[in-house]
Amino acid sequence: MRINSLITLFICLTSTFFPMSAQAEKFKLAPSAELIYSLKSTQKGIPLTGEAKVRWQLKPQDSKATQYRLNSETKVAVLGKILISSSHGSIQDFGLAPDRFQEKRFRRSEVTTYFDREQKVIHFSESELKYPIQGGEQDRLSATWQLVALMQNQHVQHKSGQEWSMFVAGSRDADPWVFKLVDLMKIRTALGELNVMHIVKAPPADAQGQRIELWLAIDLDYYPVQVRFQDSNGDVLEQKIISITKSD
Repeated sequence: MRINSLITLFICLTSTFFPMSAQAEKFKLAPSAELIYSLKSTQKGIPLTGEAKVRWQLKPQDSKATQYRLNSETKVAVLGKILISSSHGSIQDFGLAPDRFQEKRFRRSEVTTYFDREQKVIHFSESELKYPIQGGEQDRLSATWQLVALMQNQHVQHKSGQEWSMFVAGSRDADPWVFKLVDLMKIRTALGELNVMHIVKAPPADAQGQRIELWLAIDLDYYPVQVRFQDSNGDVLEQKIISITKSD
């Protein structure tokens, strides 16, 4: 019942959220860049500090096709790298279309999520679950950057309370995510004072999920300049931008 209800909800979300009018080659995207963040975390009550690095790369294949690649590394003092993840795929008329998502956590084996676009199904290396591909599905790494892309391609005034929905696959299953614009505000960062959109992804009221907060820089191609994750067990991880280096 859970899988069927998720699929039904996903179809409803995607049919109302992802318009198919824009052509992929006209879809605006943030320039390729490397983003470095300072990191503060509390894991089981233990404070940790470190650094996070995200690489966002666009690679045109021909006049109509573009590939994207995302790589993320999180490391903390003493333990070193505690999370390595990657997502790669293509740019389609709805935005990012992942082909594969991989994740390697501290002292765990790497896991892979596959977006099989020929068979139109999402499946997992660590789970028997499968979900249909309708168009617009994301993984946990690409979801933020799909939101970045949507900000650049929505020609409307953003207002508090505005929502964006997408179906997001993790390492073992997938769920509908809803992002909500909390406020337009200014924050102080290592790059100076920035105008940002404060966006929150909160777990459903009846579920124990992860809360995600994003601060997207309006004048810097909507790059995420601050990120906060909070798990249902109380663990918190905060990332604040140190530098953004754009590349061709």
